[in-house]
Amino acid sequence: MRMTLLRLSRAATAGLVAAAALTAATHSAEAAPAADTLGSAAAGQGRYFGTAVAASHLDEADYVSTLNREFNSATPENEMKWDATEPSRGNFTFGAADQVVDHARSQGMDVRGHTLVWHSQLPSWVGGLGAADLRTAMNNHINSVMGHYKGQIHSWDVVNEAFQDGGSGARRSSPFQDKLGDGFIEEAFRTARAADPAAKLCYNDYNTDGVNAKSNAVYDMVKDFKSRGVPIDCVGFQGHFNSNSPVPADFQANLQRFADLGVDVQITELDIEGSGTAQANSYADVVEACLAVDRCTGITVWGVTDKYSWRSSGTPLLFDGNYQEKPAYGAVLSALGGDGGGDPGNGTASCTATYTRTADWGSGYNGQVTITAGSEAIGSWTTSITFASPQRVQATWNATPTWDGGGNVMTARPSWNGSLAAGASTSFGFTVSKNGSDTAPAVGACTAS
Repeated sequence: MRMTLLRLSRAATAGLVAAAALTAATHSAEAAPAADTLGSAAAGQGRYFGTAVAASHLDEADYVSTLNREFNSATPENEMKWDATEPSRGNFTFGAADQVVDHARSQGMDVRGHTLVWHSQLPSWVGGLGAADLRTAMNNHINSVMGHYKGQIHSWDVVNEAFQDGGSGARRSSPFQDKLGDGFIEEAFRTARAADPAAKLCYNDYNTDGVNAKSNAVYDMVKDFKSRGVPIDCVGFQGHFNSNSPVPADFQANLQRFADLGVDVQITELDIEGSGTAQANSYADVVEACLAVDRCTGITVWGVTDKYSWRSSGTPLLFDGNYQEKPAYGAVLSALGGDGGGDPGNGTASCTATYTRTADWGSGYNGQVTITAGSEAIGSWTTSITFASPQRVQATWNATPTWDGGGNVMTARPSWNGSLAAGASTSFGFTVSKNGSDTAPAVGACTAS
């Protein structure tokens, strides 16, 4: 169920963010191109819309073209982590991270640095140090990595995931916590401020999206830091959601209470498992929450395409494995106030999807979905079809399908028949093995772009 707190009208949302554009903009609305991509639409709202980028995919044409077209911020996915940048003590390797940074900056994107001090992806030599050596190594790592990229990074995740899950609100056991104590986070932030005074300094964590013991512990730390002048500029909320851990009802309120402490808030690693309308609605909830909080400066999704996601079986991103826009893409673009296609004058292009069973036999059936454009021409369309388990689709035609992790929800996009004149129709079909179930599939809403 979508949270009441987020049900802002498009006009109200625009009003709320107009003032924010004066202080939170990373790209001015005046300089933004036509708002027909995620990055340009976000820029029009005084925000950025970024993605995690893997250097190893920068030689893939579709990956690069989607990255360059849609996003105005980039976060190296793994290339700036400690094991990648300092695999042995004092031996710094920046080649892969440089590829991401250089590419992003060549496209006019901001870059988020991720991450300096984290218990994971930590080379074994770090954990073997005594307390004095560890303190020296931590500060040297921060100074060396930030120094290499000084003036090139918009925001740094200085410390990542330092608190435990569960109800304790306690610090996580790590070499830093165990040997340096609670003060290591403050020390890391003070070192980072001196290393690059112009960069925004963030604390980043997961499962802190709603009000709970973990987010309360982070809140208390940030409140303490602000009261004592410890340099912290922003808090990152990772935003890894699925059906067992959905977008919390108090997500916007949680972002707001952190912003009220005097820090920016950023959604830093967003991915939402699922497909179709449910996934699209969840993405829209997150975007609308950010727009409603003046100090929410931007959103980063954790990857360009489902096929390279760390949660690929859950199809959690905005582009499928063929780089086709999913319904979630249209929902995000619409929530940002962007133009998703059709008539660029008013952005009201629409379509409908209707289902018919065209043939039936004992073990299977053929189904057909008809897509009809609304009162305006459309450039493309997307719809979802949910099949009753244990039915399985054996063949499709006139559409390009992608599937959720369970194999029951098919997201269909045009294979050639995407452009439709106002009122015109096209159709696609599929053959289904019943496997004992004769239940008709459920067709989701049609999304035009």
